[in-house]
Amino acid sequence: QVQLVESGGGLVQPGGSLRLSCEASRNIFSIYTMAWYRQAPGKQRESVAVITSGGSTNYADSVKGRFTISRDNAKNTVYLQMNSLKPEDTAVYFCHARNQLSNYNYWGQGTQVTVSS
Repeated sequence: QVQLVESGGGLVQPGGSLRLSCEASRNIFSIYTMAWYRQAPGKQRESVAVITSGGSTNYADSVKGRFTISRDNAKNTVYLQMNSLKPEDTAVYFCHARNQLSNYNYWGQGTQVTVSS
């Protein structure tokens, strides 16, 4: 079992920055692909950024050049640095972990990000 705890959401003005954190309950990064998803009101949950166990990253077109996913293995923590935020980035952001061997997957509880003036 893996628990994921997100933090760092909040209210920010357009053009501002936030950094989200996702702490895993144990060291899993060597065999898990980690990702950030988001879900806006009335919309489907969508993948925002992914980092594989090997460190490869991938981003949704809507956030490329503005968001950066990274991880700190010593802290069992994945980050999402979000810059140049837009009102359309407003959503609940979820951390996700998928075991690359078994495909078991886990979700965090989500953290609200609101971009508004």
